[in-house]
Order: sequence, then C-alpha cells, then structure tokens
Amino acid sequence: MTDPAIPSATPKRRWLMALPLVVFAALALLFWFRLGDSDISRIPSALIGRAAPTTTLPPLSDLMADGKPVPGIDPATFVGKVSIVNVWASWCVPCHSEAPLLTEFAKDQRVQFVGINYKDAPDNARRFLGRYGNPFDVVGVDSHGRASIEWGVYGVPETFVVARDGTIAYKLVGEITSQNIEAVLKPEIEKALKAGS
Repeated sequence: MTDPAIPSATPKRRWLMALPLVVFAALALLFWFRLGDSDISRIPSALIGRAAPTTTLPPLSDLMADGKPVPGIDPATFVGKVSIVNVWASWCVPCHSEAPLLTEFAKDQRVQFVGINYKDAPDNARRFLGRYGNPFDVVGVDSHGRASIEWGVYGVPETFVVARDGTIAYKLVGEITSQNIEAVLKPEIEKALKAGS
C-alpha cells in the first residue's frame, strides 16, 4: 500500500529530474567526438595564401656552415625560393625527435631550409644543432617569441612551406615524422615548386 503523505512522481516530474543527466551525457558525447580528434596538424591557419611575415631576425651567434656564418632572417630571405620554415627550440622534446628527419630532409637542394629558434639560449641552440646536424641555410633567433606570433605559431615545433612568391602555402602543426614528410610535406613542396616555375 502507498502512503498518501508521499506523493508519487508524475511522468513530467521524472523527466525534469532526469534532464540534467541527459544534458550532461549529450555534452560529454559532443566533446568526446569533437575533441577526440588526435590530429593536431589539422588546426587551420589564417595565414595560408598570405605573405610570410617580413620580420627581421638576427642570426644565431657563432653558428657556422662551411666556414661562413649562417645568416639570420630578413624580408629578402623568401624571395624567389621555395622554403621550409621550421620553428624549433633545444628545450622542445618533439624537436629532438624530428631533428634527424629534418637533417635528412634538408638534403633536397631544390628547397631552402629556414630555422626560427624560439625562446632559446644561444649556447643550447648551437649544442642542439651540433648534436643533430644543422639542416638550415638560414637561422633567425626569436628570443622573445614575437616573430613566432606573427607567423601564427601555437607552439614548437611547427613547419611552414613558403612559395617562391613569399606566400605561406602550408602549415604543419607538431613534429615532422617520416609519415607526414611523405604524405604531406613532399606533395606541398612539389606543388610550390611547380607553381613557381
């Protein structure tokens, strides 16, 4: 027998009691599917198709290649050349993983390799390049991170393909891997080379 002092839950009242749980479950599923995508390289860039920043960056002091100082970055760096721009730092763990691949990749003489050393100590940066080899034709030092903001960098490492006309053709967020070199970077470089010839 039911106690008349305890009102029984009506269907409408049961629905109202369950509503917060249903809303929470729906939001949890939405976040799971939208944020569960592990491909961080798919972050869009507003700079694709626009001119590369014209920031001047000083060279990494005492960095030599073939007995000559490696130059810094100036606005003329990208004129008439397809370039790979890699934003890196010695303290960046994924940068250590990608360094041997980048050094091997830099053997492609059709492309200029440009490094932006991000918020790093010069001694550490030179030691890093001494350990893995210097893949860069040009290295600019971004000691305060302002130039990287102009490039739209979210964090290190990031890599850009810059076309001969100085426009940004592609942006890769995250470390370079053998998979994305073959699947993404090489095809983007080929497109940039064909577009400029």
